[in-house]
Amino acid sequence: MKLFHSDASPYVRKVMIVLHETGQLDDVEVLRVTTTTLQSDPDLVAAGPLARLPTLVLDDGQAIYDSRVINRYLNDRAGADLYPTDGRQWSTLVLEALADGILDSALAMVYEGRLRSEDKQSPDVVEAHWAKVARGVQEIEANWLPHLAGPLDIGVIGVGAMLGYLDLRLDARGWRDRAPGLADWFRDHATRPAMVATAPA
Repeated sequence: MKLFHSDASPYVRKVMIVLHETGQLDDVEVLRVTTTTLQSDPDLVAAGPLARLPTLVLDDGQAIYDSRVINRYLNDRAGADLYPTDGRQWSTLVLEALADGILDSALAMVYEGRLRSEDKQSPDVVEAHWAKVARGVQEIEANWLPHLAGPLDIGVIGVGAMLGYLDLRLDARGWRDRAPGLADWFRDHATRPAMVATAPA
């Protein structure tokens, strides 16, 4: 298999964490690409019409995207249990969606500053996205710490990748100030070997 990869992408990091946690890292060739919303990598376009990171290309040439679909495939391939089938099933999927939604807004903030000239940037749009990030972090702090303290699942992995991205790109916003319990959890979670191995440079 081949995985299109960018070190800074939190969605790629989610997939890399799953590869580490399920023992499949050696089964994948990592293809590092440079791609943006404005200029997509041609090989990534050839692999899929959306030119999405991450994209996983199977040995038969079939492309799988995005991170949620790739991780479900990798989990099933490994016979892993990152997607519970008991009473935690729906809460796990909701937590993953919450973490991804926070990431969507965090990425939109970063793209606003990087891809638009200063005269075309909208501070109102940036702050609206930050409000979503802040509400999401506060929701995890208020209602999801017991889940995070339980077994590793795809929701836990998603939160870890999301918080890592906030540290990488939006650290000055101080998410820890509004979520001290989550900050304590992340301090320990970030020491997992898979988290250490996938930390962006």
